[in-house]
Amino acid sequence: MTRDSDTRTRIEEHWTASEHGDIDTEHAIYADGAILDYPQSGERFRGRSTIQEQRGGHPAERHFTIVRIVGGGDLWTSECLISYDGASTHSVSIMEFTDGLVTHETQYFADPFPAAPSRAPLAEPIPGRQL
Repeated sequence: MTRDSDTRTRIEEHWTASEHGDIDTEHAIYADGAILDYPQSGERFRGRSTIQEQRGGHPAERHFTIVRIVGGGDLWTSECLISYDGASTHSVSIMEFTDGLVTHETQYFADPFPAAPSRAPLAEPIPGRQL
């Protein structure tokens, strides 16, 4: 197995564990001193245990669907659809790896919105995606 395919597999395992509520496997990808940033809220979480704790008490029913994972070497991006109590939001996670573990993740969230009618003549639907 190449380094990139191993990293991709670990990222897929991370998101699958997130979907199934397996918090130990979900957080095994992080280095002890990892940093997680949420730029939209201005929050930074420092350390694997802190990252795990802030996610562990989430009151919503959550579901994760991987749309795509792209990357190589020490920089990987996951595009996901996350559902909180049935309301979907798009998420982009940028993971930076050092020695096989995530040392810095930046995660962005964006709610879906309807397409502007003025763009209809120029646009086509993205296959497999619906609002």
